[in-house]
Amino acid sequence: MFESLQEKLEVALKRFRGQNKISDENINEVMTEIRNALLDADVNLEVVNKFIDNVKSKALGQEVRGALLPEQLIVKIVHDELVEILGGKASDLNISPKPPTIILVAGLQGSGKTTFVAKLAKNLRKKGRHPLLVAADIYRPAAILQLQQLAEQLKVPVFTEENKSATEISLDAVAYAKKFARDTVIIDTAGRTTVDVEMMKEVSDISAATQPTETLFVVDAMIGQDAVKTARAFNEKLSLTGIVLTKLDGDTRGGAALSVLDVVGKPIKFISTGEKLDALELFHPDRIASRILGMGDIVSLVEKAEQEIDEKEAQKMEEKLRKNKFTFDDFLDQIKMIKKMGPIKDLIGMLPGMDKQLRNVNIDDNAFAKIEAIILSMTKLERENPRIINGSRRLRISKGSGTRVQDVNNLLKQFEQMQKAMKNVVQGKKFPMMPKFPGMKF
Repeated sequence: MFESLQEKLEVALKRFRGQNKISDENINEVMTEIRNALLDADVNLEVVNKFIDNVKSKALGQEVRGALLPEQLIVKIVHDELVEILGGKASDLNISPKPPTIILVAGLQGSGKTTFVAKLAKNLRKKGRHPLLVAADIYRPAAILQLQQLAEQLKVPVFTEENKSATEISLDAVAYAKKFARDTVIIDTAGRTTVDVEMMKEVSDISAATQPTETLFVVDAMIGQDAVKTARAFNEKLSLTGIVLTKLDGDTRGGAALSVLDVVGKPIKFISTGEKLDALELFHPDRIASRILGMGDIVSLVEKAEQEIDEKEAQKMEEKLRKNKFTFDDFLDQIKMIKKMGPIKDLIGMLPGMDKQLRNVNIDDNAFAKIEAIILSMTKLERENPRIINGSRRLRISKGSGTRVQDVNNLLKQFEQMQKAMKNVVQGKKFPMMPKFPGMKF
């Protein structure tokens, strides 16, 4: 996410190293580089100019005191200004005091709109809500089928009707939600390849009829400034309440995220960072600003972990660690938990400084596949007590997992190191370097 912009800003801000003060000369040189970096990231020109002017005026107006270095001061100013243009604070969904809360979702074809509807349903269900999805795209049978398939994975109902207009279907869905106690209605509307009068009228009619609590526009972040222009066109017709940026895990330059609030006047509410149904995040301007500047995002990482870690299981695991009874079965459970949290590189990127160290390292999301295959080729007794795995057992395990005996040897050795490391953590000792497992290309 924002890798190119992050690298360029990092290079520009490094120019303050060794400086003992912020002057007109050094600030102008750095601001020129930052300006070019933002323009390369496809940030709106007016937004760039405003950003540069604000950073310069704040930097020149502050005195560097004590142990604070010019580099540290300018990073803080740039961070704070990024937070400001990204919206200042998170903007969560508005919930209607009188159920159901109605969420109208609009967007062009190919923006990830239907997938977002399913992701949002999953997100809301985790919070204890009972969503109803509405298939209001009556022109593409594939869109209805896609929504039904996604909803089936989530065990969430989908409201569909034949031989009725999208507006009629939406109204009937709201009535159905009231009757069957579904507290949230999410309407998936039809999209087009471009903005046209017919599409705008239909979405406007649905909005006028259902009076939605939220009207969200889903846009592909990879199309840069075109995303912002399209969002502005929809806002003029629909009075949007928020923007959803999808495909931020792709080769996006970040311009849409940094421009949309200033140009459209509506906050980014969610960002989608992958194809999985849990790859949806509430948009936090301060956390995104930290990621852009390579400062990590520990809060989001902890939140991801909390979503996947069962408290009772965590207590059981702690007890096993205290008694030094951490087995390969426990390790398999940990792997499954980590995989649920998202791509490995994204998780590492949330650790301060780690994304810089591993920026050009190939971290394979299938890195755990070989480890899982080896463990699953062990007997239950071998997983509980790896010490009994002798030469013949290692050969059998390697054949069963389609790996080399050397891979089995490496895993056994590194698992023993990890057991010791975890025991040290529990006992309050220093944590040694984590071992590298086979299949991980570090």
